[in-house]
Amino acid sequence: MKAVVAIPTYNEAQNLPGIVARTRRAVTADILVVDDASPDGTGELAEKLAAADPAIHVMHRAGKGGLGKAYLAAFAWAEEHGYTHVVEMDADGSHHPEELHRLLARADEPDHPDLVIGSRYTRGGRIRGWSKARELLSRAGNLYIKVMLGLPVADATAGFRVYRLDTLARIGLDVEASGYFFQTDMTAHVVSHGGTAVEVPITFTERLAGESKLSGAVFSESLRRTTKMGVRRYLGLLKR
Repeated sequence: MKAVVAIPTYNEAQNLPGIVARTRRAVTADILVVDDASPDGTGELAEKLAAADPAIHVMHRAGKGGLGKAYLAAFAWAEEHGYTHVVEMDADGSHHPEELHRLLARADEPDHPDLVIGSRYTRGGRIRGWSKARELLSRAGNLYIKVMLGLPVADATAGFRVYRLDTLARIGLDVEASGYFFQTDMTAHVVSHGGTAVEVPITFTERLAGESKLSGAVFSESLRRTTKMGVRRYLGLLKR
């Protein structure tokens, strides 16, 4: 296994050094920081980290283009540079690098799953720092996604995950979403092309510093897109 951890950033200067250091201590994997021209200097800080460590790489994008577009660029970079697996991980500390070894170990097991999800909602998963109302909303959203899209996972919206790059090359990346619905869209994409998605329990923690990028519009987009895809799926089932 040759893995690279893709970390998209926008105004994460407060969090990035600590997350990078923890990741380098936790696992033997390279790191790719994908920065969307952060005005707080995150990109410049990433370059300094890369200058001191050959395992750290930086991709600069012209502007804030969305989480999905950042990851698609990272996938293409990883494939071009000969990696076998690519990790998605947030820069804000909500994903614990110390748990990444378990996701990578699961990805390297003999059944070679196409997607390994670090799950909050499978048995053993936990959330720290969220209100009960926020957790309930997230759980309800994931249940709705599971029912509408028929996905075999409890946490389709999770952003801590590992993909096999040969799987991504085989199935293509014609996903619709570029924002936070990207995670659900990619999960459905893998499953609909016959790929296997498995879950490993993690502890998810509210971000360490800075402002959350989530908003009411994000949840509205997810609901709208899930409903659209689900209706299309059920119409297809009825036709068959």
